[in-house]
Amino acid sequence: MRALANRYPKPDSPAASPILCIDRDTAQDHELLHLHSHPEPMLTWSSTATLMGTVAGRDWVIPPGFGLWVPGGVEHAGAVLHAGEMLTVTFAADGCPLDWTEPTCIAVGSLLREVITHLHHIAPDDPSRPAAEALMFAVLAPLPAHHIQVTLPVDPRARTIAERLIAHPADQRELTAWADYVHASVRTLSRLFRAETGLNFATWRTQVRVRAAIPMLADGRSVNATARAVGYRKPSTFIAAFRRATGHTPGTYLPPTR
Repeated sequence: MRALANRYPKPDSPAASPILCIDRDTAQDHELLHLHSHPEPMLTWSSTATLMGTVAGRDWVIPPGFGLWVPGGVEHAGAVLHAGEMLTVTFAADGCPLDWTEPTCIAVGSLLREVITHLHHIAPDDPSRPAAEALMFAVLAPLPAHHIQVTLPVDPRARTIAERLIAHPADQRELTAWADYVHASVRTLSRLFRAETGLNFATWRTQVRVRAAIPMLADGRSVNATARAVGYRKPSTFIAAFRRATGHTPGTYLPPTR
């Protein structure tokens, strides 16, 4: 990553890019990033991995299609819950157009994904860079305040179930089947989910499914297709669950029609 950063203009030069480097990586299962901080803000985007970031003492689940903005100077750590591709954009400590002072979650739709990919592949002096960077900053936007945050249980049995459902939200297994899978009783798992997430298992799973649906909708996938992709056989059931979880219909997240 450091070698890539050296290819970019120095931040105080007239034509300096606010992007120091773009690093694409294959995250491995159970890989850890220990607690640290640096003055440069960064954006971590998961393409196919499922990540967990701990930022300012709070856990953030980052499934595929989501990104997390970490302000400069804020302590953070990370872990890989499910292997896959990820990408990190590191910005200059001074001169970045984004002034977000808190950890911020975003959905990475098709346009933002293609722009970041383009910036990753072109040279620092490519004539298309200024316009591409301007478009990236224009498209980057925090998720609405009603965005779903998913709390992960700590107990290894409940945590195993949680991580698998986050990676595969359409999994239809109920708690009885999960109990056999992790060699625990249904009663124990019910107690663990409620005690460690504040929700019963069914409600927690709904949050996971709704959260997984958001980037699909933002990417233009239909409500019906999204419902099937996250485990709902009937779109009406998905719409009702989505409204209960967010206060809005799935259509809120669909890109505007032209």
